[in-house]
Amino acid sequence: MTEENNSPKGERIAKYLARSGVASRRDVERMIEDNRVKLDGQLVTHPATFIQPGDIVLVDGKPIDVPERTRLWRYHKPDGLLTTHRDPQGRPTVFEKLPEGMPRVISVGRLDINSEGLLLLTNDGELARRLELPGNAWVRRYRVRVFGVVDEKRLASLANGFEYEGVKYGSIEAALDSTKGDNSWLTVSLREGKNREIRRVMQGLNLHVSRLIRLSYGPFQLGQLKVRELEEVPGKILREQIPDLPAPSRKRTR
Repeated sequence: MTEENNSPKGERIAKYLARSGVASRRDVERMIEDNRVKLDGQLVTHPATFIQPGDIVLVDGKPIDVPERTRLWRYHKPDGLLTTHRDPQGRPTVFEKLPEGMPRVISVGRLDINSEGLLLLTNDGELARRLELPGNAWVRRYRVRVFGVVDEKRLASLANGFEYEGVKYGSIEAALDSTKGDNSWLTVSLREGKNREIRRVMQGLNLHVSRLIRLSYGPFQLGQLKVRELEEVPGKILREQIPDLPAPSRKRTR
């Protein structure tokens, strides 16, 4: 094993495992702390350990293949599934319900258990981290059904930011689409995406979110995907949107 030095050769193991779709780099670092990662039979104790071609990497005792080309899928997440690989309470997860034959993938961001719509999945943890960065300023657009009286002036004021229960939220574009009785449909767009941001902001406006559907994440759209349907983004389109993706690795033969 080669620890970090001034001219390291190879690739950091945390980055390598992220690109392999094991988890995000941050989660891989936690796996290393929990003694779940081995390199050539030895426990990895530092995320700055470097991996060389031909090295054997095990996570939880299972071998990890060389990262393949970066791939991205659009998935129509239904209500009632957690966006997590493991749930201590045994609730159903997105990853348990994916079609057979899917490679190991992780999500780009999350949708909570009661939210639905577009969820991006990738086999490359580095890509997931990159697409989640606020610096991308990618717009995430939602259809939101709320219960309560909508004040359109307060709704429009969200464009200037909003603070609720001590948490400051960035600019949110929100517009009223329709109202029937006490229920209204809104279109909401934001760039930041803090945990449960839309639900909490609407709560701050005395509105209860009864349905939340993500329509788009940056240039990627839900489109006509049916619930639970999965469709890979063509490589040409992926590289048009993210032109400096790393070249595909060659798969190791055994």
